[in-house]
Amino acid sequence: MAEEAMSPLRRRMIEDMTARNLSEATQRGYIRAVRACCEYCRRAPTKLTFEDARRFQLHLMESGLSPASVNGAMVGLRFFFRVTLHRPEALEYIAMAREPQRLPVVLTQEEVARVLEAAPGLKWRTALSVSYGAGLRASEVVALKVSDIDGERMRIRVEQGKGRKDRDALLSPHLLSVLRTWWKVARPPVWLFPSPHAPFNYVTPKSLNRAFHEAVRKAGIKKAVCLHTLRHCFATHLLEQNVDVRVIQVLLGHKKLETTAVYTHVVAKTLDNVDSPLDLLRLRAPPG
Repeated sequence: MAEEAMSPLRRRMIEDMTARNLSEATQRGYIRAVRACCEYCRRAPTKLTFEDARRFQLHLMESGLSPASVNGAMVGLRFFFRVTLHRPEALEYIAMAREPQRLPVVLTQEEVARVLEAAPGLKWRTALSVSYGAGLRASEVVALKVSDIDGERMRIRVEQGKGRKDRDALLSPHLLSVLRTWWKVARPPVWLFPSPHAPFNYVTPKSLNRAFHEAVRKAGIKKAVCLHTLRHCFATHLLEQNVDVRVIQVLLGHKKLETTAVYTHVVAKTLDNVDSPLDLLRLRAPPG
Protein backbone atom coordinates (compact mmCIF):
# COMPACT_ATOMS: atom_id res chain seq x y z
CA MET A 1 0.00 0.00 0.00
CA ALA A 2 1.83 3.06 -1.27
CA GLU A 3 2.04 5.98 1.13
CA GLU A 4 1.39 8.42 -1.75
CA ALA A 5 -1.95 6.74 -2.54
CA MET A 6 -2.94 6.54 1.13
CA SER A 7 -2.00 10.02 2.29
CA PRO A 8 -4.94 12.03 0.88
CA LEU A 9 -7.51 9.57 2.18
CA ARG A 10 -5.77 9.26 5.52
CA ARG A 11 -5.69 13.03 5.77
CA ARG A 12 -9.42 13.14 5.02
CA MET A 13 -10.13 10.52 7.69
CA ILE A 14 -8.09 12.46 10.25
CA GLU A 15 -10.04 15.60 9.38
CA ASP A 16 -13.32 13.68 9.79
CA MET A 17 -12.24 12.42 13.21
CA THR A 18 -10.96 15.82 14.30
CA ALA A 19 -14.23 17.47 13.27
CA ARG A 20 -16.04 15.05 15.58
CA ASN A 21 -13.63 15.83 18.43
CA LEU A 22 -12.37 12.26 18.77
CA SER A 23 -9.39 11.86 21.08
CA GLU A 24 -5.89 11.30 19.70
CA ALA A 25 -5.87 7.76 21.10
CA THR A 26 -9.17 6.97 19.33
CA GLN A 27 -7.86 8.43 16.08
CA ARG A 28 -4.72 6.31 16.26
CA GLY A 29 -6.81 3.21 16.92
CA TYR A 30 -9.13 3.86 13.95
CA ILE A 31 -6.23 4.48 11.56
CA ARG A 32 -4.44 1.38 12.85
CA ALA A 33 -7.56 -0.73 12.18
CA VAL A 34 -7.88 0.50 8.58
CA ARG A 35 -4.17 -0.03 7.93
CA ALA A 36 -4.25 -3.56 9.35
CA CYS A 37 -7.31 -4.48 7.28
CA CYS A 38 -5.64 -3.17 4.13
CA GLU A 39 -2.46 -5.14 4.86
CA TYR A 40 -4.37 -8.35 5.56
CA CYS A 41 -6.58 -8.08 2.46
CA ARG A 42 -3.75 -6.64 0.31
CA ARG A 43 -5.92 -3.83 -0.93
CA ALA A 44 -5.65 -0.06 -1.08
CA PRO A 45 -8.05 1.65 1.34
CA THR A 46 -10.16 2.98 -1.55
CA LYS A 47 -10.68 -0.61 -2.74
CA LEU A 48 -11.80 -2.08 0.59
CA THR A 49 -15.18 -3.82 0.58
CA PHE A 50 -17.54 -5.00 3.30
CA GLU A 51 -16.50 -8.55 2.43
CA ASP A 52 -12.90 -7.57 3.19
CA ALA A 53 -14.01 -6.25 6.58
CA ARG A 54 -15.80 -9.55 7.26
CA ARG A 55 -12.73 -11.59 6.33
CA PHE A 56 -10.55 -9.36 8.49
CA GLN A 57 -12.91 -9.77 11.44
CA LEU A 58 -12.81 -13.57 11.13
CA HIS A 59 -9.02 -13.40 10.94
CA LEU A 60 -8.85 -11.40 14.17
CA MET A 61 -11.22 -13.78 15.96
CA GLU A 62 -9.30 -16.86 14.79
CA SER A 63 -6.00 -15.29 15.86
CA GLY A 64 -7.24 -15.32 19.46
CA LEU A 65 -7.88 -11.61 19.86
CA SER A 66 -10.49 -10.80 22.50
CA PRO A 67 -14.01 -9.83 21.31
CA ALA A 68 -13.52 -6.37 22.83
CA SER A 69 -10.35 -5.81 20.78
CA VAL A 70 -12.01 -7.13 17.64
CA ASN A 71 -14.92 -4.78 18.17
CA GLY A 72 -12.51 -1.89 18.61
CA ALA A 73 -11.11 -2.58 15.15
CA MET A 74 -14.60 -2.95 13.67
CA VAL A 75 -15.66 0.42 15.11
CA GLY A 76 -12.68 1.98 13.34
CA LEU A 77 -13.65 0.34 10.05
CA ARG A 78 -17.25 1.39 10.49
CA PHE A 79 -16.15 4.99 10.86
CA PHE A 80 -13.91 4.76 7.81
CA PHE A 81 -16.66 3.35 5.59
CA ARG A 82 -19.58 5.32 7.01
CA VAL A 83 -17.99 8.75 7.36
CA THR A 84 -14.88 9.01 5.21
CA LEU A 85 -16.13 6.87 2.30
CA HIS A 86 -19.78 7.98 2.73
CA ARG A 87 -21.04 4.40 3.02
CA PRO A 88 -23.71 4.59 5.78
CA GLU A 89 -24.72 0.96 5.18
CA ALA A 90 -21.50 -0.01 6.99
CA LEU A 91 -23.47 -0.25 10.25
CA GLU A 92 -25.48 -3.08 8.71
CA TYR A 93 -22.67 -4.96 6.95
CA ILE A 94 -19.88 -4.72 9.55
CA ALA A 95 -21.09 -6.79 12.49
CA MET A 96 -19.90 -6.59 16.08
CA ALA A 97 -18.75 -9.63 18.03
CA ARG A 98 -20.71 -10.61 21.10
CA GLU A 99 -18.66 -9.89 24.19
CA PRO A 100 -18.87 -12.24 27.19
CA GLN A 101 -20.29 -10.58 30.29
CA ARG A 102 -17.85 -11.03 33.15
CA LEU A 103 -18.23 -9.77 36.67
CA PRO A 104 -15.39 -7.56 37.91
CA VAL A 105 -13.01 -8.94 40.53
CA VAL A 106 -13.45 -7.05 43.81
CA LEU A 107 -11.28 -6.89 46.91
CA THR A 108 -12.66 -6.75 50.41
CA GLN A 109 -12.12 -3.56 52.42
CA GLU A 110 -9.48 -5.37 54.48
CA GLU A 111 -7.65 -6.39 51.31
CA VAL A 112 -7.76 -2.83 49.96
CA ALA A 113 -6.26 -1.60 53.23
CA ARG A 114 -3.42 -4.12 52.90
CA VAL A 115 -2.70 -2.97 49.35
CA LEU A 116 -2.59 0.70 50.33
CA GLU A 117 -0.34 -0.01 53.29
CA ALA A 118 2.03 -1.97 51.02
CA ALA A 119 2.33 0.82 48.43
CA PRO A 120 5.99 1.66 47.61
CA GLY A 121 6.24 5.12 49.12
CA LEU A 122 3.98 7.99 50.17
CA LYS A 123 3.41 9.26 46.62
CA TRP A 124 2.03 5.95 45.38
CA ARG A 125 0.07 5.30 48.55
CA THR A 126 -1.59 8.69 48.10
CA ALA A 127 -2.27 8.12 44.40
CA LEU A 128 -3.75 4.67 45.01
CA SER A 129 -5.83 6.12 47.86
CA VAL A 130 -7.28 8.63 45.38
CA SER A 131 -8.04 5.84 42.92
CA TYR A 132 -9.98 3.89 45.55
CA GLY A 133 -11.32 6.75 47.66
CA ALA A 134 -12.74 8.72 44.73
CA GLY A 135 -13.22 5.94 42.18
CA LEU A 136 -11.01 7.61 39.57
CA ARG A 137 -9.49 5.99 36.51
CA ALA A 138 -5.70 5.78 36.35
CA SER A 139 -5.54 8.47 33.66
CA GLU A 140 -7.67 10.74 35.85
CA VAL A 141 -5.55 10.20 38.97
CA VAL A 142 -2.22 11.04 37.37
CA ALA A 143 -3.58 14.15 35.61
CA LEU A 144 -4.85 15.81 38.80
CA LYS A 145 -3.61 19.29 39.63
CA VAL A 146 -3.23 20.66 43.14
CA SER A 147 -5.96 23.15 42.29
CA ASP A 148 -8.39 20.30 41.51
CA ILE A 149 -8.65 19.47 45.23
CA ASP A 150 -11.48 21.56 46.68
CA GLY A 151 -11.33 21.16 50.45
CA GLU A 152 -14.19 23.61 51.06
CA ARG A 153 -16.71 21.83 48.86
CA MET A 154 -15.16 18.41 49.56
CA ARG A 155 -14.92 17.66 45.86
CA ILE A 156 -12.23 16.61 43.40
CA ARG A 157 -12.54 18.26 40.02
CA VAL A 158 -11.90 15.82 37.19
CA GLU A 159 -11.17 17.73 34.00
CA GLN A 160 -11.82 16.07 30.67
CA GLY A 161 -12.23 12.53 31.94
CA LYS A 162 -13.31 9.67 29.70
CA GLY A 163 -15.54 11.00 26.94
CA ARG A 164 -13.93 14.44 27.39
CA LYS A 165 -16.29 15.34 30.20
CA ASP A 166 -15.67 17.33 33.39
CA ARG A 167 -17.19 16.07 36.62
CA ASP A 168 -16.92 16.33 40.39
CA ALA A 169 -15.65 13.30 42.30
CA LEU A 170 -16.01 12.46 45.97
CA LEU A 171 -13.49 13.87 48.45
CA SER A 172 -13.85 12.26 51.86
CA PRO A 173 -12.36 13.76 55.07
CA HIS A 174 -9.86 10.92 55.32
CA LEU A 175 -8.76 11.29 51.69
CA LEU A 176 -8.38 15.04 52.20
CA SER A 177 -6.14 14.34 55.20
CA VAL A 178 -4.05 11.92 53.11
CA LEU A 179 -3.70 14.50 50.34
CA ARG A 180 -2.67 17.23 52.80
CA THR A 181 0.01 14.97 54.24
CA TRP A 182 1.38 14.36 50.75
CA TRP A 183 1.30 18.08 49.91
CA LYS A 184 3.19 19.02 53.08
CA VAL A 185 5.92 16.50 52.23
CA ALA A 186 6.25 17.03 48.48
CA ARG A 187 4.91 20.58 47.91
CA PRO A 188 3.94 19.80 44.29
CA PRO A 189 3.68 23.12 42.40
CA VAL A 190 1.13 22.22 39.71
CA TRP A 191 0.56 18.53 39.16
CA LEU A 192 -0.47 16.62 42.26
CA PHE A 193 1.81 13.73 41.34
CA PRO A 194 4.71 15.23 39.33
CA SER A 195 7.12 13.02 37.45
CA PRO A 196 10.53 12.70 39.16
CA HIS A 197 12.16 12.85 35.72
CA ALA A 198 10.16 15.82 34.42
CA PRO A 199 8.77 17.95 37.29
CA PHE A 200 6.63 20.00 34.90
CA ASN A 201 4.81 16.87 33.80
CA TYR A 202 2.88 14.25 35.74
CA VAL A 203 3.59 10.56 36.36
CA THR A 204 2.31 8.10 33.79
CA PRO A 205 -0.56 5.62 34.27
CA LYS A 206 2.04 2.92 33.54
CA SER A 207 4.07 4.00 36.58
CA LEU A 208 0.97 4.01 38.78
CA ASN A 209 0.04 0.56 37.50
CA ARG A 210 3.52 -0.73 38.31
CA ALA A 211 3.25 0.64 41.85
CA PHE A 212 -0.16 -1.01 42.27
CA HIS A 213 1.09 -4.45 41.27
CA GLU A 214 4.09 -4.12 43.57
CA ALA A 215 1.74 -3.30 46.43
CA VAL A 216 -0.52 -6.25 45.56
CA ARG A 217 2.46 -8.58 45.60
CA LYS A 218 3.71 -7.28 48.94
CA ALA A 219 0.21 -7.48 50.41
CA GLY A 220 -0.03 -11.16 49.46
CA ILE A 221 -3.16 -10.71 47.36
CA LYS A 222 -3.67 -13.73 45.09
CA LYS A 223 -6.76 -12.53 43.20
CA ALA A 224 -6.43 -11.65 39.52
CA VAL A 225 -6.59 -7.88 39.93
CA CYS A 226 -5.52 -4.80 38.00
CA LEU A 227 -5.30 -1.11 38.85
CA HIS A 228 -8.90 -0.62 37.64
CA THR A 229 -9.94 -3.04 40.40
CA LEU A 230 -9.71 -0.17 42.89
CA ARG A 231 -12.42 1.65 40.92
CA HIS A 232 -14.53 -1.51 40.97
CA CYS A 233 -14.02 -1.70 44.74
CA PHE A 234 -15.10 1.92 45.17
CA ALA A 235 -18.42 1.28 43.43
CA THR A 236 -19.07 -2.09 45.07
CA HIS A 237 -18.28 -0.90 48.59
CA LEU A 238 -20.59 2.11 48.13
CA LEU A 239 -23.39 -0.22 47.06
CA GLU A 240 -22.75 -2.29 50.17
CA GLN A 241 -23.39 0.92 52.14
CA ASN A 242 -26.77 1.18 50.34
CA VAL A 243 -25.73 4.24 48.30
CA ASP A 244 -28.15 4.66 45.39
CA VAL A 245 -26.77 3.23 42.16
CA ARG A 246 -27.69 6.44 40.31
CA VAL A 247 -25.47 8.43 42.68
CA ILE A 248 -22.62 6.01 42.02
CA GLN A 249 -23.22 6.41 38.29
CA VAL A 250 -22.62 10.15 38.60
CA LEU A 251 -19.52 9.70 40.77
CA LEU A 252 -18.00 7.24 38.30
CA GLY A 253 -18.86 9.38 35.30
CA HIS A 254 -20.75 6.58 33.57
CA LYS A 255 -22.90 7.62 30.63
CA LYS A 256 -25.30 4.69 31.01
CA LEU A 257 -26.85 3.31 34.18
CA GLU A 258 -26.43 -0.21 32.79
CA THR A 259 -22.66 0.18 33.05
CA THR A 260 -22.91 0.94 36.76
CA ALA A 261 -25.57 -1.71 37.42
CA VAL A 262 -23.05 -4.52 36.86
CA TYR A 263 -21.75 -3.87 40.39
CA THR A 264 -25.09 -4.92 41.87
CA HIS A 265 -24.17 -8.48 40.87
CA VAL A 266 -21.05 -8.55 43.04
CA VAL A 267 -22.31 -6.93 46.23
CA ALA A 268 -21.55 -9.51 48.91
CA LYS A 269 -23.71 -8.00 51.65
CA THR A 270 -26.75 -8.01 49.38
CA LEU A 271 -26.27 -11.71 48.69
CA ASP A 272 -25.70 -12.39 52.38
CA ASN A 273 -29.21 -11.15 53.17
CA VAL A 274 -30.93 -13.39 50.63
CA ASP A 275 -32.41 -16.73 51.73
CA SER A 276 -32.43 -19.57 49.26
CA PRO A 277 -35.95 -20.96 48.60
CA LEU A 278 -34.53 -24.33 49.67
CA ASP A 279 -33.97 -22.97 53.18
CA LEU A 280 -37.66 -22.11 53.45
CA LEU A 281 -38.88 -25.63 52.72
CA ARG A 282 -39.94 -27.82 55.63
CA LEU A 283 -38.33 -31.06 54.53
CA ARG A 284 -38.22 -34.20 56.55
CA ALA A 285 -34.79 -35.57 57.30
CA PRO A 286 -33.66 -38.28 54.86
CA PRO A 287 -33.89 -41.85 56.17
CA GLY A 288 -30.83 -43.33 57.81
